[in-house]
Amino acid sequence: MISFVLGVEDLTDTRFAISPLCAVMGSLRALRAPALYPLHVRWRASVLRTLDPADLRLLSALVGDTLALPDFLSPRPTAFAPAIEDELAVVRATPVEVVRRDLYAAHAPRPLPDALRQAAAPGDPDVLELVDRLCSLLRRYWESALLPHWPRIRLLLEADITHRARQLATGGARLLFAELHPNLRWRDGVLTIDRMIGHHRVDGSGRGLRLVPSLFAHKPAPPISAEEPPMLDYPGRGAATLWEPEPTPDTSALGSLLGAPRTTVLRLLAEPLPTVELARRLGVTPSAVSQHLRVLHATGLVTRVRDGRRVLYRRSPLGEQLASG
Repeated sequence: MISFVLGVEDLTDTRFAISPLCAVMGSLRALRAPALYPLHVRWRASVLRTLDPADLRLLSALVGDTLALPDFLSPRPTAFAPAIEDELAVVRATPVEVVRRDLYAAHAPRPLPDALRQAAAPGDPDVLELVDRLCSLLRRYWESALLPHWPRIRLLLEADITHRARQLATGGARLLFAELHPNLRWRDGVLTIDRMIGHHRVDGSGRGLRLVPSLFAHKPAPPISAEEPPMLDYPGRGAATLWEPEPTPDTSALGSLLGAPRTTVLRLLAEPLPTVELARRLGVTPSAVSQHLRVLHATGLVTRVRDGRRVLYRRSPLGEQLASG
């Protein structure tokens, strides 16, 4: 059991984040223990077909027998959605003693696997070389295994965060943590994560809590080390829909009213989506999608909000009624 003692300042600084590197590391668990991730079986098979055997050995060595991961390879996000390059830069700057600590902790009580034997070397250069190799490998793995699916993964994670933020606003921390996972308990300012191998208590000390949703998490996963600030990867909503086939054009009465293209756009907007993602799913140009969105927005069937440089569209209540009918 691991506990986070969270004061008022910690709750004030409780934030959500989307982390590409946390997604990368979580997906390694799915490669290692497919029985725990039945939704990702087809994705796993396609990734294994493309991975170099030597790369797979090193990636597999990062996951302990208990599915523990080295903390330094999942740094606490300092922004809402950091780029993976920025996260890998943090990894490269990890002190050598922390790298050793985290690798040994992930594999305890067993020794380090042969693929990580450089971490046991007495000199710092060997460990620094290993970290550099890991960062390069994780970058290649990200580009081949997750980047092609990242737009949809990110939108599902954003939808999860929107849902959780609404829970926090309406029911406070108690409702938020109660709904995140059955292994979490919130009482008297302490967040407890049950069914953990580690047993320690971490004082937030005003450092806040980072909540990172993941579609590759089967249960909440805090850092292994008691020295790390409070952070929690948790199972995000929507994993079951990640690999669903794209919808086919509608031919019902709604299609007769709006036309097949606009009906398909309306049905896709059950989740917030930008123009470029709609265009990708429909196999058309963004300008063609923009024309349909202008009509749907002008008639009150969709709403739009700005998210940084992107504009996200979603069905309005009226659009929901038409789509569900």
